[in-house]
Amino acid sequence: MKKVFLLLAFIIFQSVFSQQPVFLKIKKYKINDLGDRLKESSGLNFFNGKLYSFNDSGNAPELFEIDKTSGEIIKAMNVFVKNKDWEALANDGKYFYIGDIGNNSGTRQDLEIYKISFHNNTLNNDTIKTISYYYPGQTDFSPKNLKTDFDAEAMIYLNGKLHIFTKEWASKSVTHYTVNPEISDQQIAEKTEAYKTGFVVTDASYFEGKLYLVGYTKKTEVFLDVFTETEPGIFFKERPKHYYLGSSLSLGQIEGVAADEKGVYISGEKFNSPLGGAKQSLYFVPKEKLED
Repeated sequence: MKKVFLLLAFIIFQSVFSQQPVFLKIKKYKINDLGDRLKESSGLNFFNGKLYSFNDSGNAPELFEIDKTSGEIIKAMNVFVKNKDWEALANDGKYFYIGDIGNNSGTRQDLEIYKISFHNNTLNNDTIKTISYYYPGQTDFSPKNLKTDFDAEAMIYLNGKLHIFTKEWASKSVTHYTVNPEISDQQIAEKTEAYKTGFVVTDASYFEGKLYLVGYTKKTEVFLDVFTETEPGIFFKERPKHYYLGSSLSLGQIEGVAADEKGVYISGEKFNSPLGGAKQSLYFVPKEKLED
């Protein structure tokens, strides 16, 4: 009887304290398919009110300006660095930061962020600087494809630092690290906080005290968590608003998020599976849909 009571208590505890998602299926908020030049949109970022993205590994090193109302490419800009595995995009109002930080297998020891001046809607490739870092907890670099906790695809710029949010395949959590964009020598990423998301995080955006994290599960479930900044650069002390956005089978592989005063833009890569798939797409969720 005691074992039954303990089991019942555990189930009640789980039901009370596990966070149920709000259903916010975003398929109805689709703007358009993205063009063939942007099949693998792997990050979104606003710079002076304009929306930018790029493709990830295996694609040309290009940065695209996207029309927010149609999803069409307005401008393509070459970047004079190799695209090993571009996954995250941020800016500080003067410079773009391109995170070549994808690490699905956990083997990389050359994690780099490229800092590039951007003025009058033009990249200045002559100014490119490289920011190198490593994770303090990683000592094993043997291949662990889709089983490592030292992958990352999400980054923001805030309070003079770059904030990196990991894509943790093994633990289904996210760890928040910071690096100094002014340091040119390889530096250790500073671990700040962690949170059990239950999904792998694929992009981040910050706007007016809110942190937006998107990602998915191996079951193709797509989620958005919205955290409130409780003190400068700290987000995980309170539970986020937790939204279920739909399935990758109909949305694409969601890997981009960018927030502004009007709402949240979300992008998905082309997605194929034996069960179906979806074209690369751009979505927009109005701000009021994310409010209480």
